[in-house]
Formats: sequence, structure tokens, C-alpha cells
Amino acid sequence: MPLLRRLPWKTPAGGPREPGRVAKAVRNLGLRHAVVTSVTRDDLPDGGAGMFALTVGEIRAAAPGCGVELLVPDFGPAMERSIELVARSAPDVINHNIEVVRGLFRGLRPEGDYALSLRLLRLAASSGIPAKSGLMVGFGEGMEDIRATLGDLLESGCRCLTVGQYLQSRRDGHPVVKYYHPDEFEEIGAMARSMGFAAVLSGPLVRSSYHAAGMAEEACRGRVNH
Repeated sequence: MPLLRRLPWKTPAGGPREPGRVAKAVRNLGLRHAVVTSVTRDDLPDGGAGMFALTVGEIRAAAPGCGVELLVPDFGPAMERSIELVARSAPDVINHNIEVVRGLFRGLRPEGDYALSLRLLRLAASSGIPAKSGLMVGFGEGMEDIRATLGDLLESGCRCLTVGQYLQSRRDGHPVVKYYHPDEFEEIGAMARSMGFAAVLSGPLVRSSYHAAGMAEEACRGRVNH
């Protein structure tokens, strides 16, 4: 039975065509690793999980050799069912960015939920799929704040980590409190590896999708070795 017929919620009119278009683009571009994301879809009962799952299936059919990484929102109240649906589609990586250290999270991400994000990563990891998260620095956090947040991510089962420099994107945005030196990013990366992360990229220009294929390969090696 097609996956769409097994979805617990109806998808929006015309929506089911989008996964096929994404898969066609992946095939035509000859990608070896595709990172699929979306805006937050609080208007959908499943938070968009069904569309993520369908897109994985379409990419597998159109480009069998391509890795698939999903960068997902927290899915809101339906998170448990949504993550279960996403995990059943068997992506290579489930990525959800924590973005900000624990101590600054509430002030900088008032619409987010730190504990909910950790629970999502825990559910992803418990499904057997590598869980990945990203942290931005430069908001005024200290090294101990970073260490504490990395500890929370590890406890949730997350083993893949990206750390990058926050940049103010608009005039009324939060100001950059600190520009980290590349040596400090090296220090953060070394700390993360020593704590137990299997794959780490830490640098001023690092973002969620930076060298994503290589990180996925490292994560899979770490999963086999452990």
C-alpha cells in the first residue's frame, strides 16, 4: 500500500506532488547526499512529518544511491507520532537544531522548547537513526554553557554536532556579543569529541548542512564501532 494511504493525517491539496519534484531535482543534480528541510508547519496536524516521509521514499526511488538527511522542526504536540512516521521512512540522518545554549534558550527562542527539542532527538536516536543537532555561538554564552548543552545533547542520544558562529541577520536582531576565534572553535570541537560525539564540525562558517555527507558517513561508522 502506498505510504500516502497509510498516513494518519490528510496532506494539503496538491501537496503530494512536492516530494516527487524534490526527488526529481535530487536526481537531476546528481546529488550523493540530500538535506531536506521545511519551514515550521504548525498548521498541519503532523507538523509536516508525512511530507518528509513521502519525500524520503521518492528520493530512494529516483536516486537510489543518494543519502537522505532530514532537518526537521519539533513537530509540536504530535511529535511522538510524527517522529515515528519520519523514522519509518528510514532517512540516513534526522537533524534537529538546538540552536542556542540551555541558559539563553528561553530568551532567544521564546517560541521553542528546549526540553521538547531534546525529547525529539531522543526519539530519533532510539529509532536507530543517527541524531544530529546544531549549535550557534556568539550570543553571550561561556564555554561552560556550551559544555552543559553538549552534555544535554549527548544524554538525548545525539552523536552528530555542528557548531557555527551566530551572525546578526537584521538590524533589530540579537547583537553578536562575541566573534569566536578559529582556535576557540577547535577547542569546542575537541571538547565535543572528548565527550563522546561521533561526528563534529566546529568553525566560524559551519552550518547545519556543512559537509553533511561526510558527517553522515562518520556517524554510520561510529554506530557500527559502538
